[in-house]
Amino acid sequence: MRADRTARTTGASGPARLRAVHPVLWAAFASLAAGAVLCVIGWYGVSGERFAERQLPYLASCTVPGAALIVAGALLLTHGRSALAAACVEELYGLLVATEPVAAGERTPAPAAGDGTLLMVPGGTLWHRADCALVAGKPEAVPADATVLSAQALAPCPICEPRRPPEPGDPSSGPVPAPEH
Repeated sequence: MRADRTARTTGASGPARLRAVHPVLWAAFASLAAGAVLCVIGWYGVSGERFAERQLPYLASCTVPGAALIVAGALLLTHGRSALAAACVEELYGLLVATEPVAAGERTPAPAAGDGTLLMVPGGTLWHRADCALVAGKPEAVPADATVLSAQALAPCPICEPRRPPEPGDPSSGPVPAPEH
């Protein structure tokens, strides 16, 4: 059921991989069932014979192949489940890094790194320089509002260490120099 649900939600390569895993799981269950049946038949045959020389044919023809099928089924089951888990992880990774095309004019691109603009992410707790790795390439990053910065509602980013901009009413402050790294 889980594989069916996952197969319906995957992309182009996901269902093909899940369909390849499904036969492996069916083969594993069939091998386990056949091995169990052979072991039961072998046990039943051995239990009906009193002498060891009459028990050996049951061991050779049923119990040993049954045990081998059980081992093979366990290996196939392990391989099938790990392949299924890998397919699920790939699907989740694809969903995580998938980028949807942005409609024209919907979002503005992030400011350039050298213009000294301070950025913030709505709902975030930090403000950043435009070249900070934490906001680089994020279309949701917006220029930080001077009133938010002056109210100290946001903390400076510990990665890019932006300098606090001058207060709006402070004429003695010049442009904010960018820190050198």
